[in-house]
Amino acid sequence: MAVTAQMVKELREKTGAGMMDCKKALVETNGDMEAALDFLREKGLSSASKKADRIAAEGTTSIMVEGNEAVIYEVNAETDFVAKNEGFQVLVKELGEHLLATKPATVEEATASTMSNGLTVADHISNAIAKIGEKITLRRFEIRTKSDADAFGPYLHMGGRISVLVLLENTTDSDAARDIAMHIAALNPQYISRDEVSAEEVEKERKVLTEQALSEGKPEKIVAKMVEGRLGKFFEDVCLLDQAFVKNSDQKVRDFAASTGGSVKEFIRYEVGEGIEKREDNFADEVMSQVNKK
Repeated sequence: MAVTAQMVKELREKTGAGMMDCKKALVETNGDMEAALDFLREKGLSSASKKADRIAAEGTTSIMVEGNEAVIYEVNAETDFVAKNEGFQVLVKELGEHLLATKPATVEEATASTMSNGLTVADHISNAIAKIGEKITLRRFEIRTKSDADAFGPYLHMGGRISVLVLLENTTDSDAARDIAMHIAALNPQYISRDEVSAEEVEKERKVLTEQALSEGKPEKIVAKMVEGRLGKFFEDVCLLDQAFVKNSDQKVRDFAASTGGSVKEFIRYEVGEGIEKREDNFADEVMSQVNKK
């Protein structure tokens, strides 16, 4: 079958692949559009495999809420620039919709699941890699369900550099839940309340504070009392309910939540790339490595 310009245009619109790649795919498959789509997908998989050892520590976090269900998730790329790419943003939206629709238990289960377009998540991401040119990964996600009597508070900071999902129990005040999520994005508490801090962590902090007080030359008879006072500051640093509310520093988050008639059941905070060891490339070494290849 003769490959026409219209066929190339149609395939390009469907895949976003380059014009010459589309023409080659149609020639190789004798003009069979579906086979050409598979051809480009396979090419995308090949391109993706070459990028597998690269570090993807940029990208975005996002939240999608549908009724009583919500998902918070992180999709990584190699550069911050790609996070602004329209194709990448479409991919992020599609992944969020798929996660909410299928509710996989793990990332492995998610990437192996089949999307509405007939591709697995892994293959769909690989196609995006072929078009965008960077390694892309679905790094993590968490799905939550609430009742009609509760409220979700989704908040995205700096276009998704930080995402926070709050679940308030026994109140439908979603604005208050979002305000608390905004507070969490700013102050990054580690726990909801003091009850969640392990005895081991408290004792470790008490020991550090005791050594600090003694090194300051404080009398031993008052050190214990000082340490207990300083422990209060420690709890304010790490416990959400003990923190001064960012929108009203005269009020604790505990009191703000109580004013809605509800309480904080859970929060999840994602920050792009946290915990990923980023490779620090030495520019001089990189240049020399290229010179030595010549």
